[in-house]
Amino acid sequence: MAMDQMKMLNQLRKAQKDLGKEIIEVVAGDNDEVVMQFTGELKIKSVEIKPEFLSPENAEDLNHYIEICIRDGLAKAQEVAAEKMKPLMGGLGNLPF
Repeated sequence: MAMDQMKMLNQLRKAQKDLGKEIIEVVAGDNDEVVMQFTGELKIKSVEIKPEFLSPENAEDLNHYIEICIRDGLAKAQEVAAEKMKPLMGGLGNLPF
């Protein structure tokens, strides 16, 4: 493998590792009842729900807020990942896989 291809692969691996350290936080609810964090690797890092919001009468709203956080969090994490990987993806077309 050519030296520049090795360099590109190393840069790609580093970028992927760095994505694991990227934290994207999203909130949902009128008073931020649900807070979720995602990594740039599109993994859920944490979920926080305000304890006072945990009651049967709030179940429908809670489900909706969680759906909003997951949708928005994954979308933002995908944007972060795409931006971080974009400069590296052009050089991968020449790699022998």
